[in-house]
Amino acid sequence: MPPPDAADRLGTEPVGRLLLRFSIPAITGMLVNALYNIVDRIFVGRFIGEAALGGLSLVMPLMTMAMAFAMLFGIGAANTISLRLGQGRRQEAENTLNHALILLVGMGILMTILGMVFLEKILSVMGAQEGSLSLDYARRYFRIVLFGSVFLLAGFGLSHSTRAQGFPIKTMIAMLIGAVLNIILDPLFIVVFGWGVEGVAWGTVICQFVSLMFILSFITSKKAVVRINYRAFKPDLKIIRGIVSLGMPQFLLHVVMSSVQILINNSLGWYGTDALGVSNGGDVALSGMNIINSFSMLILMPVFGINQGSQPILGYNYGAKKFDRVLRAYLLAITAATSVCVIGFIAVQGFPLEIIRIFVPHGSEALLFFAPRAMRIALMFMPVMGFQIVSANMFTFTGRPKISILLNLLRQCIVLIPCLVIFGRVWGLWGVVSAGPVADIVAFTFTGTMILFELRKLRAKSRRELS
Repeated sequence: MPPPDAADRLGTEPVGRLLLRFSIPAITGMLVNALYNIVDRIFVGRFIGEAALGGLSLVMPLMTMAMAFAMLFGIGAANTISLRLGQGRRQEAENTLNHALILLVGMGILMTILGMVFLEKILSVMGAQEGSLSLDYARRYFRIVLFGSVFLLAGFGLSHSTRAQGFPIKTMIAMLIGAVLNIILDPLFIVVFGWGVEGVAWGTVICQFVSLMFILSFITSKKAVVRINYRAFKPDLKIIRGIVSLGMPQFLLHVVMSSVQILINNSLGWYGTDALGVSNGGDVALSGMNIINSFSMLILMPVFGINQGSQPILGYNYGAKKFDRVLRAYLLAITAATSVCVIGFIAVQGFPLEIIRIFVPHGSEALLFFAPRAMRIALMFMPVMGFQIVSANMFTFTGRPKISILLNLLRQCIVLIPCLVIFGRVWGLWGVVSAGPVADIVAFTFTGTMILFELRKLRAKSRRELS
């Protein structure tokens, strides 16, 4: 457990030092999470082929959907556990953890069964065109990854419960173990054993299993504040409703993200052949966007870490009516997040071909034509992304979480989906690529206007606090 005065330090220690202390573990965890995808895609592109990268793109919406259920039960249970511990109701917190494990394992088993039974029907709507090589890779990869659904859901979902108990380092270690093992297994399975895309899938399943075992070893030990204890398990629909209620916002966000990914994949498949002038243009477009998304997530993961690190500082000081510290924490978080995004922007605009060649050193002419140009267009407004992510979070602490949800959905759904449909019909493949930056700048403008009024209120409160 954190020391008794840990919370008090949020209102007294220098804001910059606090932001570093809380952000670095979160950034590390986020980067490790990104490395799972990056390492897989580098080995796939280098040793299997660019069509296999397209196959991983087809599967991505399904993995996002799995993460949605992991967050529904994982974050919902973690939030409930935090509340019950704060209320001194430790037994209920323990029973919540028991429920979370059963829900996560049950959903994982259900996803495996449904996935195996309806595999072809599920993949048929993911965006591949008839005769696509990427579709075969997606089928071979997903059939194996399905067996790890329980490990993915339970491992990721339960990791939130360790953070809720005051042990964020345990969560970070679990992710580090999985990432390091993944870096070892990818070359072993792909290069040495020659297992191809199946090797990537088995490596992913094994890493998820090992991470789950680490988390379980902790939450069943005496070191944990709240432990798995089946003797104390009492089925309770009220607990399940509470878990689902508190996990629903993140669940809905990931469901929307999965739906948008399916729309993007289908749009790339529809317009890729005509735009690139090759028979496998849809596969090429899928592969190129897979690389672009992987690199952009590598840049944005530290931003998400900064955002997570700022949350307890902003929340505590706003609750304590220390508005001057709220302003300082927000401005520091914005500065740090924007700096990361500017560095990423320079890399993208200056060296797009070099970045693409990290993944596919001997890519096809069509891919090496499309991917660098698409990267420059898709990420042209990357410098404003840090501001959007941190600022949207700000409204959660000022008592208006619905605005925060709206601003988060603005870019991911409300603006992006119409842009994808309209731009695709008007400008084809390049219209689909351009939809993202248009959504970025609209979301930035809207969020900037909202946050300007919010900062004025905070400055007025800060002046009254200091007077």
